[in-house]
Amino acid sequence: MAKNLKNGLTYAQAGVDISAGNALIDQIRPLAKTTSRTGADTGLGGFGGAFDLKAAGFIDPILISGTDGVGTKLRIAIESGITDTIGIDLVAMCVNDILAQGAEPLFFLDYLACASLDPDAAANIIAGIAKGCRLANCALIGGETAEMPGMYSGKDFDLAGFTVGAAERDSLLPRKNEMQAGDTLIALGSSGPHSNGYSLIRAVVEQTGLGWSDPSPFEDGSTLAQSFLAPTRIYIHSLLPLVRQSLIKGLAHITGGGLVENPPRMLPDNLVAQLDFTSWEPHPVFSWLENTAGISTHEMRRTFNCGIGMLAVVDTENAEKVMRDLCAAGETAWITGVLANVST
Repeated sequence: MAKNLKNGLTYAQAGVDISAGNALIDQIRPLAKTTSRTGADTGLGGFGGAFDLKAAGFIDPILISGTDGVGTKLRIAIESGITDTIGIDLVAMCVNDILAQGAEPLFFLDYLACASLDPDAAANIIAGIAKGCRLANCALIGGETAEMPGMYSGKDFDLAGFTVGAAERDSLLPRKNEMQAGDTLIALGSSGPHSNGYSLIRAVVEQTGLGWSDPSPFEDGSTLAQSFLAPTRIYIHSLLPLVRQSLIKGLAHITGGGLVENPPRMLPDNLVAQLDFTSWEPHPVFSWLENTAGISTHEMRRTFNCGIGMLAVVDTENAEKVMRDLCAAGETAWITGVLANVST
């Protein structure tokens, strides 16, 4: 028979501190204000966030949404205690995806779950999210922080994000009906593995016996954790103007599935991306992973971005201008191949 408890048990005694949650809101409210943009009211504390598409200048918009996490890259952040950049990854994974559809990211919401809420530690994580939003010109209009003892333990936490963007109806990507054999493929460099393949990365590191605080064997002046926590590059500012000028026919965000599975997602069935793998020198991290663990070339290319964060299809006559504008915007970009007809 169940006991009748009469000891004045509180939510805090059960492991959930509402006051800590309120303290976190006070800390992140100014962070959210730094992400303000036309169309968004970034005040926090309501039950939902609003965005005014008309104020943002859209005439005939289509909404594009995306959601993602950062995979087991999060485990490295937790074990190393370096949590100030993982929020950039969270934003990047979402906004780069909708950019591949031709959309401008408008607003972002995050979900942070943990065992016991430390307002200062959580604010550090969310500061990274706010920085990612500023890089993407995307308003942080809300989110959810869940304190869940029994589901998480110690300093473990989980992150997920959700973004909504918009594109004018006539500028949606990919424009498959305009693609043809001979179109140029332009690669935009990555900052490293971005946020994919980290279960394999962690397995390789475990086999080497290295610790996250050890010096990086492929990057001078950094620890192993710092090297692998390099934040995912956000391509909004460099690519969105070219999308709006109709200079881009298609974009592939190179995430899970690598260079094998992602390029076909933007192409019509009759065309294939022919990449020249001699056209670039990948970041040293990829050579280290491949050589240390004896990973096959095919496995590397279907697991990692191998140095390409985004792949663009452009008309050959526009390739020079696109390259010039990308480099002026601070990207490392190069011509890496062409579209070709599928062999019959």
